[in-house]
Amino acid sequence: MINFPITLPQIDPVALSFGFIEIRWYSLAYIVGILFTMLWLKKNNQKNKIMTNKAYDDWLFWAVLSIMLGGRIGYVLFYNFSFFAKNPLEIFAFWHGGMSFHGGLLGSIFGMYIFAKKYKINYLQLTDILSVAAPVGLFFGRIANFINMELYGRVTNSEFGVIFPNAGNLPRHPSQIYEAFLEGIFLFILLFCLNQFTKIKEKIGSLSGIFLIFYGSFRILIENFREPDEQIGFLFYNVTMGQILSLPLILIGIFLIFKSCYSGKKTW
Repeated sequence: MINFPITLPQIDPVALSFGFIEIRWYSLAYIVGILFTMLWLKKNNQKNKIMTNKAYDDWLFWAVLSIMLGGRIGYVLFYNFSFFAKNPLEIFAFWHGGMSFHGGLLGSIFGMYIFAKKYKINYLQLTDILSVAAPVGLFFGRIANFINMELYGRVTNSEFGVIFPNAGNLPRHPSQIYEAFLEGIFLFILLFCLNQFTKIKEKIGSLSGIFLIFYGSFRILIENFREPDEQIGFLFYNVTMGQILSLPLILIGIFLIFKSCYSGKKTW
């Protein structure tokens, strides 16, 4: 039987070390998520052949570049602009941490759009495939956040509170685990089942829309349990930056679903 609150042990942020080469938990989460997405994309491409072998081979470069640039730029602009404005060289110090999911998502959206145009791929058909795989990367990313004891929750009296030693002696919501379950496990199961057992994937853009709606909704919900970023705090009342950035995702998702329902299989 588990006795709450649990005090988390200090875990080395470096998961693997080979001499001067270090692979951190968060980097490992990126690697696992991208590898799974590659396999999922390959499986779907073998079935539907939406891209050439050349395009598939080049996808990894475009994906990694889009995520990394978008995630970093998003963090700089949305979460710590004043610091980076005074220390512009720190923008390139990826090893110091600081990535934004919303920025990474925007980077992926634009990066995949350019990629699709370059290789003459149906853009929304590509994003539908990637949307099903994305929650796997989200799951491992949030688990890495939990291991690193970052992005932790607010102080709570709940019996499921967890004590993060780097955040004081009071129990807090393990909000990373909430996100790993809702944005990762639940969302993956939902999208996978819709993709495999319904005809919704015939409405190109629907799975992308569903992903955006559910991710945005879950993020807005869980932000109520998550400690706001120290350098920002609440924007107004109890509203956080994460909630503001998630609202447009829901609206775009609704637009994509309506577009897919009323335009049949028209492509972008």
